[in-house]
Amino acid sequence: MSSAVDSYEAQQQTVEQVRQARDRIEAELAKVIVGQKDVIGELLISLFSGGHCLITGAPGLAKTLLVCSLAHIFDLKFQRIQFTPDLMPADITGTEILAERDDGSRGMQFVKGPIFANVILADEINRTPPKTQAALLEAMQEHQVTTAGVSYPLDQPFFVLATQNPIEMEGTYPLPEAQLDRFMFNVHIDYLPENDEVAVVTQTTSTQPAPLDKLFGHQDVLNFHEVVRCVPVAEDVVRYAVRLAAASRPGQPETPGFVNDWVSWGAGLRAAQFMVLGAKARALLAGNVHATVADIQALAHATLRHRIMIGYRAEAEGITVEQVIDRLLEAVPVPGT
Repeated sequence: MSSAVDSYEAQQQTVEQVRQARDRIEAELAKVIVGQKDVIGELLISLFSGGHCLITGAPGLAKTLLVCSLAHIFDLKFQRIQFTPDLMPADITGTEILAERDDGSRGMQFVKGPIFANVILADEINRTPPKTQAALLEAMQEHQVTTAGVSYPLDQPFFVLATQNPIEMEGTYPLPEAQLDRFMFNVHIDYLPENDEVAVVTQTTSTQPAPLDKLFGHQDVLNFHEVVRCVPVAEDVVRYAVRLAAASRPGQPETPGFVNDWVSWGAGLRAAQFMVLGAKARALLAGNVHATVADIQALAHATLRHRIMIGYRAEAEGITVEQVIDRLLEAVPVPGT
């Protein structure tokens, strides 16, 4: 009985820690990052949920600085991998080399690659060959890498943030749908308002920013993952997420007409799973006791924008993915209305 009480008290302590975390993290990031509150919020939700993020934005918007700063605050090992057309799987996962053992004999020894870290920034991921993308895909899904028939588990927690440059959105090797679906969110980073840009220029051309403090540790992040999954969510809210994802698939009996006209490929089941999981994390960070429809709606764009492919007709009419998602939110009935 006492162990159950201790477990409950530990969980309640973690819940309170999560509720206080957002303000502390935002205050710490404000030392080096100006604005981008929505982006920071979505990255935190993904991190607390144990998901991976695709980041889309123009160069020079502090994507690397933001990710590196988050890793420092959570005391996580950070690695940046620049993806290029000549990058090979072994450059990411590691390779075997001939090494001398303690007894003087020689044998093959595995040298770990940069993927063996807690936070990975995969820069310009769509510029590397499919073979290398597949190696990253295994790491993202299985949390392990396989070399010469031997599997090596990755450090936990494991969090991949991959960037794409919208100027070269298609890149040399576009990401396949299977890999895009592994990313929980597609976070869009846009240019800052004028006042924020003035603040950035002023801040970066004056004194050095104060060093960031480490607020959490590895185990705290793993505890956050467990607590997020314990947040209650009503069946109606889950059903709403499922219907929202299903409504994006053309050719289905309940599909709205505009989806059949504009969409060539819709979101799968994983979209609904990530919306519900993200809604739980968002509710917890906001200090709420359960996830609501509003949480689902707030994360719909980030969850669906990389899972919905628009067709030629939509492109000809100037329709964007964001507009399709807006129409979906209007078309799918909200529970209780």
